[in-house]
Amino acid sequence: MSRDQMLMQNGEKEMGFSQTATTHHFILMKDGGAIRIEVNEAADTANRDKIRLHLKGIAAQFAKGIFTTPFAIHGQVPPGVPVMDELKHEIKYTYEQTENGAQIRITTANQNALAAIYEFLKFQITEHKTGDPTAPAAADNFD
Repeated sequence: MSRDQMLMQNGEKEMGFSQTATTHHFILMKDGGAIRIEVNEAADTANRDKIRLHLKGIAAQFAKGIFTTPFAIHGQVPPGVPVMDELKHEIKYTYEQTENGAQIRITTANQNALAAIYEFLKFQITEHKTGDPTAPAAADNFD
């Protein structure tokens, strides 16, 4: 099985929604970043609701320093995770619904935590082949 196939299979199992019917984005921002997942078709409310449930749970887990889901998906501890765990009290994870899914805003004022968040998000961009920019966006929002 190829690495891409493994990521798709593990992602579907761990996240609980179709990986092909959804789109992931990992956005670097000046104060942290965002993980955004949305359905490809607005009428796909079943996957939209599963995305929302998943990201709400992930935000709560990450805030506690629990990163077992990324490990299960990628088969390794993603770069940045050890520092994100160590500095968990310096990082805020905010769950937000979007029209077609949800996102987690990740923010910090701590420069070491910020560097770790960037490492984590860049790894996700590469692994999931999202094509998202690997430098912080000029603004703190994106649509």
